[in-house]
Amino acid sequence: MTSPMDRLKNKITKEVLWVYILRLLKERPMYAYELKQRIKEAFDFEPATVSSYVVLYKLEKDGYVTAEWQESGTGKPSRKYYKLTPEGERLLEEGLGFLEETLKKLKG
Repeated sequence: MTSPMDRLKNKITKEVLWVYILRLLKERPMYAYELKQRIKEAFDFEPATVSSYVVLYKLEKDGYVTAEWQESGTGKPSRKYYKLTPEGERLLEEGLGFLEETLKKLKG
């Protein structure tokens, strides 16, 4: 049985993965595996690889990110880089605002 703290951590990390992805894409375009690594470095949790791809595809489909294939100049395979759109930036700000308001209410 999981503890309340474990469930809380899961809910505000893996279940709202889109916030973390949009936050990192605000810095610069990245490819999917790079995003997964940066989430671990920056936010100290590791999403499942499949989850990362599913969230990225949905964000792209909904217009919050765009994707572009880039060729590697070193003979490595080309990579699909994701970039934040203006709609994605607005969604990120709205999501962060909601989280800030919720924390403010919880702290009293």
